[in-house]
Amino acid sequence: MTTASYSPPPAGQDWVGLSPSEAGFDAAALDAAIAFAKANESPWPRSLYYPDGAYVGNVEWNETGPWSEIVGPVAERGGPAGLILKGGRLVAEWGDTNRTDMTFSIAKSYLSVLAGLAVDDGLIADLDEPVARSVEGPFFESEQNRTITWRHLLTQASEWRGEIFGKSDQVDHNRQIGPGADNSRKGQLREMRSPGSFYEYNDVRVNLLGWCLLQRFRRPLPEVLRERIMDPIGASPDWRWEGYETSWVEIDGKRIQSVPGGGHWGGGLFIGARDHARFGLLVAWGGVWGERRLLSRQWVEAMLTPTATLGNYGLLWWLNRGPAVRANVPETAAFALGAGTNAIWLDPAQDLVAVLRWIDGASLDGFVDRMLAARR
Repeated sequence: MTTASYSPPPAGQDWVGLSPSEAGFDAAALDAAIAFAKANESPWPRSLYYPDGAYVGNVEWNETGPWSEIVGPVAERGGPAGLILKGGRLVAEWGDTNRTDMTFSIAKSYLSVLAGLAVDDGLIADLDEPVARSVEGPFFESEQNRTITWRHLLTQASEWRGEIFGKSDQVDHNRQIGPGADNSRKGQLREMRSPGSFYEYNDVRVNLLGWCLLQRFRRPLPEVLRERIMDPIGASPDWRWEGYETSWVEIDGKRIQSVPGGGHWGGGLFIGARDHARFGLLVAWGGVWGERRLLSRQWVEAMLTPTATLGNYGLLWWLNRGPAVRANVPETAAFALGAGTNAIWLDPAQDLVAVLRWIDGASLDGFVDRMLAARR
């Protein structure tokens, strides 16, 4: 990971550009990659509701029943948008990259950065320590839950059993994600494994992680993120992180809303592509922005290290590693991914960052292939 000599200025100021040729791209080939992204828009309706009134998430994940109620705000999405950065400089940009849109599970990667701040601050002493040692409350009292560690939550291998904010972990049992996912058995109760032994993409358990981090910071997580990360990297004031109508808690006499790791039931992180790009740069640069270290290098390396239960997953970041590795993509590549499809793709080794909004999920790899093929 390297730190570029140029850091983008705060939102509202001119972002220095770099021509495709100066950035090491063939201009025509890069234009073709961008045209591909524009032509393969997400099939999701712009309203995020289908004509019959069904929310896209419920349809996408074959979700019905007692835990399918939308309990957070939902906002109409924009069109395809994105940008490509080399060394922090703007090489290409398309669509409305300032538009504040829902971003679904990219919020998980933001939660990972918040967890890193908690580790850096000493609020989490050891990732392999049971969460129950530092977080009070009813969620870790059962035999199944009492040995769950912070690492288990951050790798989606906790096997936590319970209900939080009116949603049971069962709602995401047998869930699959990605093109070709078979969710015909999603929500069917299965036998629990021991914590740390089994990976399952489960939004209820990620929401639990958000609640646990709130208990350690004892301040709203969006407030911590803005103060420690987003303002220092020059993000716009327009982003927001919304919780559920059911996720208000009281801490030290104050009413605070716990925030989720996505927009599964509404809410989540509402943000623009340019702010995503700044966030991706911070990670690609190992936690340093300009002359300031905002996040420890050790934590960034931990986020992007494969985990024991899924070789292409780090601490709430996706990796080009393990059995899912794609030979034409650098092994150092990593990405934050949200339904719809939204992505922050980065390769620290090449000092390259790309953000995509609302591309068809089946076309994401096709865009990355074309972008990398355009490199000279």
